Amino acid sequence: MDSYSDFLFASSSYITGIARLLDLFGVLDDYNVSATPELADARALFADWRTVGKDLARGLDLAAKEMEAIQPSLFQREELSA
Repeated sequence: MDSYSDFLFASSSYITGIARLLDLFGVLDDYNVSATPELADARALFADWRTVGKDLARGLDLAAKEMEAIQPSLFQREELSA
């Protein structure tokens, strides 16, 4: 699954993760920066809604596939035996 909401945080490596265990004063904390706080907020908001949109699209695709699987049975006429 693609994640867009965490772009404000810099990705770290395995070794950096281990080094953070010993980093008591947060020297290794690293963040991606934007020119202004408003730009950072706009990017984060865009990324969040993009993720929501992708999730909705995935859910609609799954629902459509399930409906296609059962739809023929909804319109088939059952023969009544007398």
